[in-house]
Amino acid sequence: MKRIIAVLCIASLAVLGASAAFAAYPEKPIRVVNYVGPGGLMDVTSRKFVSIAKKFTDATFVVENREGAGGLVGMQAVLEQPADGYTVFAATTSNIAKVLTSKKDVDEFIWGFEWIAMLMKDPECLIAAKDSPLNTWEAVFKEAQEKKGAQLWTGPAAGGNDHLMAMKVWEKSGMSAKWIPYNTGPEAMMALLSGQGAVYVGNPADIGGREGFTIVAIARKERSPKFPDAPTFTELGIQGLEDEAMWRGFAMRKGSPEEAMAWWEDLLKKVAADPEWREFLEKDGIDVVDYGRPEFTAQIKKDIEDSTHYLKQYGLIK
Repeated sequence: MKRIIAVLCIASLAVLGASAAFAAYPEKPIRVVNYVGPGGLMDVTSRKFVSIAKKFTDATFVVENREGAGGLVGMQAVLEQPADGYTVFAATTSNIAKVLTSKKDVDEFIWGFEWIAMLMKDPECLIAAKDSPLNTWEAVFKEAQEKKGAQLWTGPAAGGNDHLMAMKVWEKSGMSAKWIPYNTGPEAMMALLSGQGAVYVGNPADIGGREGFTIVAIARKERSPKFPDAPTFTELGIQGLEDEAMWRGFAMRKGSPEEAMAWWEDLLKKVAADPEWREFLEKDGIDVVDYGRPEFTAQIKKDIEDSTHYLKQYGLIK
C-alpha cells in the first residue's frame, strides 16, 4: 500500500512540475527578429501582432530588425541563439525561395526551424494598368500568344514569390513571357503605368491608395470580398491556382521547448480571433489564418516542392 501511495505521489509531482513549467513560459522578454528594416511589411505586421497579443498576455516582446541577404541574415541570427523559445523569427514566403536560390543548406535554414504560427495569406494576383488595352486576362493572354514569349511581366526580385507566381501562371495557362525584376514592387508598378510591361505580379494590397490599376486575376478559391470585381483564375479557365499566396508567420529553432511552441500556437488563435487584428488585415484583402505547426509545416513542404520545380524549370537553380 505504501508503495502505491509513493508512486501516486511521484506521478502527482510530475504533473505539477509539468504544469508549473508550462505556466512559467515566458519568464523573460521574447525577441522577435525581422528580416526587413523598420517600416517593412513584416516589421509592421510583427509590431501589430505583439501589440494585440498584449491583450492576452503579460509577456514582454522585443521586435528587432536584422535585415540583409533576403532574410538569410535574420535566419542565421536566430539559428545562432539557444533553442529556448525566447528568440522567434518573423518569416514570409520569400524566405523559402531565397534559401533555395542561394544554395543554402535546406536542412539547416528551413528545417532548422519549427514553423509554429502562420498568421495570414495574402493572395497573389495579376495587376494591370486600368487604362491599358491589356486590362483583362483575355487581352493579356492574346497578346502573349502573338508575341511568342516576348511579352514583359514586372515585379520585384527574380526568384521571389511573385516571380514564382508568374512562372505558375505561364505553365498552367500554356503561355510564355519574360520577367523584368525591379528593386521594389512600387518601382515595378510605376514601370507598368509607363507602358514597360503587360502586367505586374503582386498582391491586392499593392494597389491600395494608388490610382490607375486594376486586378486582372486573383489566386483564391472564391472572389475576394474586398475586391469583388477581380475574377479568380478558376473563373478564367485556369486550374491549379486557387490557393497561391504570400504568407507571414513565426518560427523558432528546432528543439525549442514544447511548452513554448504550444504557448505561441495558443496565442495565435487568440490574436486571430481579435476584431482589431482581423480589420488590420482584411481591409487590404488579406485572409486571416491561425495555422499551428501541422498546417504551417505542410505549407512549408509545399513551398519547397513548388519552388524547386519552377526554379529548375526556368533555369534559376540546377
